[in-house]
Amino acid sequence: MAQLNRTKADFENVSSFVRRSEPNWGSTALDLVYQAAELFNDIEQRAYETEARSKAMCETAAEKLRLAEARANSAEQSRREIITEVEAKLQAASRALMQAGVQISAAEDKATAAEVRAQLAEAKAREAVAALALVEGAIRKQLLRTNSSSPEDFGATA
Repeated sequence: MAQLNRTKADFENVSSFVRRSEPNWGSTALDLVYQAAELFNDIEQRAYETEARSKAMCETAAEKLRLAEARANSAEQSRREIITEVEAKLQAASRALMQAGVQISAAEDKATAAEVRAQLAEAKAREAVAALALVEGAIRKQLLRTNSSSPEDFGATA
């Protein structure tokens, strides 16, 4: 019940819904309609501006997305080209390596054959030296026999 003893100061911030004794209700109503229309126009204008900003942001984002997709496609194409180039170089290197292996194998075979021929030549040379020694020995023997059988001949030649 203490609430019933409120003063006029307690109600200063509260709008009064009591009928005013103003004779010009039409002009007040018209002012309120204009204020409401102005408020709606402001809200509509802000909505248009927000929509325009949103569209601009969407267009900018879409353009950035298109550019990013183009860069991604370009990077993918470059990656594919590099992979193709690397594969070709690897195949060429593989062929070169195989050819080098074949050439090394052929060179090793030639070296082995040359070594065998050298060993055969050395054996033949030893045989030739031995045969030469035998021939020389036979010749000496023959010469010594011939010289020792006729001592007169020996004195005549001396």
